[in-house]
Amino acid sequence: MAVGVRPIRIRPEQNDDYEAITEVHRLAFGRDNEGRLVERLRDAPAYHPGLSLVAVDENRIVGHILFSLIAIESEGNWIPALALAPLAVIPDRQCQGVGAALVEQGILTCHKFGHRIIIVLGHAEYYPHFGFQPASRFGIRCPFPVPDEVFMVLVLSPGVLKAVQGTVVYPELFKEV
Repeated sequence: MAVGVRPIRIRPEQNDDYEAITEVHRLAFGRDNEGRLVERLRDAPAYHPGLSLVAVDENRIVGHILFSLIAIESEGNWIPALALAPLAVIPDRQCQGVGAALVEQGILTCHKFGHRIIIVLGHAEYYPHFGFQPASRFGIRCPFPVPDEVFMVLVLSPGVLKAVQGTVVYPELFKEV
């Protein structure tokens, strides 16, 4: 964390946070798509309230991360997994450890709830710091064409992907982003 930067607190989102979370995504991405995705996922079976976390600086929400229920279709079987998406930090708090704190706490929370696999489509230089590896190393494919290095997996339970090869299945809502 940068010198002079106030510490943040990570906690699960609350109903009163919804508007602030939407604004965090709008500021971070410069558009409304990701915020709308979060809003719509809250009403979908893929949503788990304990896996939507906010970063709070004093009483201001400065970051948000969401993990949604997805699956890996493998030879007719559906292997449960989570998608890390989206992750957003307001511009004036970026590059200060807020995103890293959200990812780290998010991974711990996912593990606590018994989840074993996290998938992310994101920056190839960023997510490996948290243990993510190219999903192709495990025979896991993205349902749409993306560079190999940006589609990654984090295994929270060793051996869980040993006999799994297949394609990730996202909720239809993800196609809107």
